[in-house]
Amino acid sequence: MKITFPDGASREYAPGTTGAEIAASISKSLAKKTVAMTLDGTLHDLADPIEHDGTLRFISRTDEEALELIRHDAAHVMAEAVQSLFPGTQVTIGPVIKDGFFYDFYRDTPFTTDDLPKIEAKMRQIVQANKPFTKEVWSRQKAKETFAGMGEKFKVELIDAIPEDQDLKIYSQGEWFDLCRGPHMASTGNAGDAFKLMKVAGAYWRGDSNREMLTRIYGTAWPDKKALDAHLTMLEEAEKRDHRRLGREMDLFHFQEEAPGAVFWHEKGWRLFQTLISYVRRRNEAAGYHEVNTPELMDISLWQASGHAEKFGDNMYLSQTPDERTYAIKPMNCPGHVQVFKNGLKSYRDLPHKVSEFGKVHRYEPSGALHGLMRVRAFTQDDAHVFCTTEQIAAECVKINDVIMSIYQDLGFTDVVIKFADRPDVRVGSDEAWDAAEAALREVLDRIGQEWTLNKGEGAFYGPKLEYTLRDAIGREWQCGTVQVDLNMPGRLGAFYIGADGEKHTPVMIHRAMVGSLERFLGILIENFAGHLPLWLSPLQVKVCTIVSDVDDYARKVTAAARAAGLVAEADLRNEKINYKVREHSAAKVPVILVVGAREAEEGTVNVRRLGSRESRTVPLTSAIAELVAEATPPDLKRAMAAAAGKPTENRIDVVEVFEGFVVNDAATGLSSDVFDTREEALETARRILVERGGGIVLVSTLAGETDRVVIEPMTV
Repeated sequence: MKITFPDGASREYAPGTTGAEIAASISKSLAKKTVAMTLDGTLHDLADPIEHDGTLRFISRTDEEALELIRHDAAHVMAEAVQSLFPGTQVTIGPVIKDGFFYDFYRDTPFTTDDLPKIEAKMRQIVQANKPFTKEVWSRQKAKETFAGMGEKFKVELIDAIPEDQDLKIYSQGEWFDLCRGPHMASTGNAGDAFKLMKVAGAYWRGDSNREMLTRIYGTAWPDKKALDAHLTMLEEAEKRDHRRLGREMDLFHFQEEAPGAVFWHEKGWRLFQTLISYVRRRNEAAGYHEVNTPELMDISLWQASGHAEKFGDNMYLSQTPDERTYAIKPMNCPGHVQVFKNGLKSYRDLPHKVSEFGKVHRYEPSGALHGLMRVRAFTQDDAHVFCTTEQIAAECVKINDVIMSIYQDLGFTDVVIKFADRPDVRVGSDEAWDAAEAALREVLDRIGQEWTLNKGEGAFYGPKLEYTLRDAIGREWQCGTVQVDLNMPGRLGAFYIGADGEKHTPVMIHRAMVGSLERFLGILIENFAGHLPLWLSPLQVKVCTIVSDVDDYARKVTAAARAAGLVAEADLRNEKINYKVREHSAAKVPVILVVGAREAEEGTVNVRRLGSRESRTVPLTSAIAELVAEATPPDLKRAMAAAAGKPTENRIDVVEVFEGFVVNDAATGLSSDVFDTREEALETARRILVERGGGIVLVSTLAGETDRVVIEPMTV
C-alpha cells in the first residue's frame, strides 16, 4: 500500500502495518515523540493497523489535535485513580469538554472536594508508571458479562444503547480497562502532569431526574505547566469579573426562583439595557432598517409551518386556551417578520427590504444550564431580517459584516473571529437550497477578506451562518453576532415578491443579529470591563460627594449642571467621611466622582476622581462638565458630529493589559499590535503613533481594573 506524508513524499508498506511501525521506520526520534496519527484526516491510535492507501500525519503532544487526547487520557487516568482509592465505585461516562474533562461516578457516599487532592496524587502515580494504552474489540456478550461481573451496571446499560453495527472497543492501561470509543495516546505518561481536578457536582444518570444521582468530578489538563497556570490565572480573574457578583455590587439586576432564567432589572441595570438598545437602534436606522414589533404569543400553526415546532419544539413554551387553541410563546422573531413582509404586495424594486426588532423571546433551558445573564430562558434579541434577491445576498451580507465589526469596535472588542457554520444533520429544505446558501456565504467570506474557520455542522436548521466570536480582555471567546442565509423559511411561509418579469418569486431571507441576546451581551460587557464600563455606557456616570454639609447647596448646583448637560448624575450629601463615600462608590463602579468642599464651593471648581486611578485633579466646574460630556457621547454620535462639523474624529489609542503583557489597540484603524512585555513599551509605541497624527489620547486599562488617561501633544518644530 502507498502511504503519503504531509510534505508530499510517499512510501510503500505492507497492508496491516501500524502507525507506530511506520514512524519507527522513518526515525527513532519521530517514533519517540509521536503519540497518535491522522489517516486521511481522521484521528487514530498510533497502534492501529493501516490496510489501504492513504495520507498519514503523525501527531505529537505539542500539536493542536493532541490537546483533546491529553484531556481524554487524563479522564481515564482519573477513573483508574478513583476506583483504586475507592473500591466499589462504578464509572459511567467521561467525555472531554471545553478546557478539560469530567467523569461521572456512582457510589453510596458522594465525593467531596476534600477527596480531590488524594485522587490527584494517585493520578500522578499512574502517569509516572507510563502504562501503555491498548485496544481490543469485544463481542457484546463478553462485554456485558465482564462488566456485569464487576458490578458495573451503568456500563451494561451503555452497551445496550450502542448500535449493533458499531464495534465495542475496550481500552486498557495496565490492568484497568474501560469501554471507550477512543482514540488514546500511546501510554498514560503522555497525559503529562499539567492537570488539576477542579470541582465536584451532582448529575443524574442520562440527565433523567428519575434516575440515580451521580457525582461528577471536573478536571482540566494542558500540554504543559505554563498553559495550566495561565488557565488557572484566567479562572481567578474570571471569578473577580463574574457579572453576577458585579451585578449585585453595581445594583443592576437580580434573579429569583419564581422566575428562573428571567431577569429582574433594577433602575441602573435597565438604564444600561436601554442605552445599549438606543445605540443599536441608531446603527440600525443608519443602515436602512425599519423597526417593527411582532406578537410574543402566536398560534402553533405558524410554528408548524415555519418548521420550528418540529425542529425546535422541545425548547418552546406552549399554552392551550379554553377555546382549545394552542399558542406558542415565540422562541425566535423570524416567522413574525415574514408576516410583516407579506402584509402588502412587494416588488423587486422594494428589495432589499430590511426589518429589525428588539424582540423578547423565550426558550426553555434545563435548570442546570442557567447561568446569570449568560444563559437565560427569556431574553431580548437585536434581531433583523433582510429580504432580498439571490443576486443581492453577497452585497447585503458584506454591509452587515461592516456594521457588525464597527459595533464591536465601538463596544471595546477588537479581537473578532468569524466562523462559517454549514449544514447540520437536522435541517429543513433541499440540498440544492443549502448548496446555494453555503456558496453565497463563501463568496461573502472571499469578499470581506477576513480570516475565518469552519464550524462544521453547526448551522441553524433553516440555513448556514457566519458566527462572530469575540475574545475578551482575559482571552475568553464569546459567540455573539450571526449572519444566516435562509432559502427555506420564506417559501414555507408563503412570502413572495413580484419580479421584473411580472411573476411571483420567493425572496431570500438573511437573518442578522449583531450583539445577539442583549442580556448575554451585557453580561459579556460587564465582565470584559470588570464593571468599569466606558462613560457613555455607564448607568450612573457621575457621583457628586460632599466633604462637609456646608457645601450641600453647591453640590446640588453641580449635580443639576451635570444633569442639564445630559450626564447621569447623583449627589451624596450624607454626613459620612469623604474616604468612606469614595470607597463605597468606587466599589459600585461609578466611573467619575466629583468631590466638593469649602474651597471648591468658593472657587467654583470640582475635584475629579476617576475609577481605578489614584490621582485626582481640581478643575473649574464648566471645564469638568465639558470634558465629561465629550467623553460620554456615544461613539456613533461623535462620528456624526465630527462629520457634520467637517472635523476628524478624536485620535485615540487603547493600551490594554493581557496575561502576556500589554497590547496596543488603534481605535482609528481597528488594528492591534503584538504583545509588549511592559506597559512602558506599549505606551511609547502609542505615543509615537499619536505624535505623527498630531496628538491624541491614550487610554490605559489593566487586569486589576485600573485605568489611566494620557494626553499626547502634537510634535512641535
